Amino acid sequence: MPEVVIVEAVRSPIGRRGGGLSTTHSADLLAAVLRELVDRSGIDPSEVGQVVGGCVSQVGMQAFNIARTAWLTAGLPMSAPATTVDSQCGSSQQATNFATSLVGSGVVDVAVACGVEVMSQVPMGSSLGRGLGVGKAVPKSYFERYEFTSQFEGAERIAEKWGITRNQVDEFGVLSQQRAAEAWAEERFGTQIVGIEAPDLDDEGKPTGSTHHVDRDEGLRETTLEGVSALKPVAREDGVHTAATSSQISDGAGAVLVMTAEKAKALGLTPLARVVDTCLVGVDPVLMLTGPIDATHRLLDRTGMKMSDIDIVEINEAFASVVLSWAHELEPDMATVNPNGGAIALGHPLGGTGAILTTKAVHELHRSDKNTALITMCCGGGLGTGTILERV
Repeated sequence: MPEVVIVEAVRSPIGRRGGGLSTTHSADLLAAVLRELVDRSGIDPSEVGQVVGGCVSQVGMQAFNIARTAWLTAGLPMSAPATTVDSQCGSSQQATNFATSLVGSGVVDVAVACGVEVMSQVPMGSSLGRGLGVGKAVPKSYFERYEFTSQFEGAERIAEKWGITRNQVDEFGVLSQQRAAEAWAEERFGTQIVGIEAPDLDDEGKPTGSTHHVDRDEGLRETTLEGVSALKPVAREDGVHTAATSSQISDGAGAVLVMTAEKAKALGLTPLARVVDTCLVGVDPVLMLTGPIDATHRLLDRTGMKMSDIDIVEINEAFASVVLSWAHELEPDMATVNPNGGAIALGHPLGGTGAILTTKAVHELHRSDKNTALITMCCGGGLGTGTILERV
């Protein structure tokens, strides 16, 4: 099996709900990131064999195979086919894993993985079709086998199962904000972000013809443990999670260029990282969010690695209890986990997050002169994504 490498990885800033990116069409946002990916890498885009994109709410402006629409919107060759996948929150990480498999199996020599979500305009749950008369996503027969829970409820049950307290999640939420603030103060994200020209809208929501430039993550906020401790729970009256310890509703996109090491050499391109292994696992759909635990164990078992071999972890902070339960089971050095902050501070644009986390991991390996990275996410419906990278 050929060695698969990442040659370039780029992301947009992560915009807060109603923020700087909220006026942008999802395809335009992803197109800007794809165009930058091609330009930065220096590759002839006609070399790309397939594009695989991730998006959760595939309705409205995110319908009609948005990966294809964005690729064409970017002015890139129509000869590159595209597919949009839905693995819920892990969609663009699974898109990256699919792209890796396409290259590793010899189907194509070069592939682009990407993902996008503009939650300000296409809210979470939009694709469920409530009130449209097109049927419900989950049939009654499902309930004969599994209780149907929300992700909020799953996060609270995880906290109960692992004995995670309100104070522990509050401390983690504050730490995420502190690390993200430090990362931006030190300009650690400079090599990975492409600034976005977003349209200005008038009072009727129509473009004015002018734009504004967005080049920084917008989810950061001044946070203290005292302030966080005073917030009310978001899921249950006696729950442990608040808005300060849950991922933020966000807008954003990311893209990753993968190819065989042989192809990179032939094209004169310098790889940034090697893909060591990938996985997608199924877990209890009631607890729902424990996927990173199983995905990490799967990858470590398959590679013969230990957590002590992993220098950097990017685990999605869907809720603080997701990371803390994972940490309880895997016992990592927490200094290596989300060293530049995670979704609690930066945001979680659903289908875009996996490619964004991969981008963060690749660039942090080089910035901090580290060797190995793990990316893992929990996903709605009881899934877990996993990828191990090695710096080249």
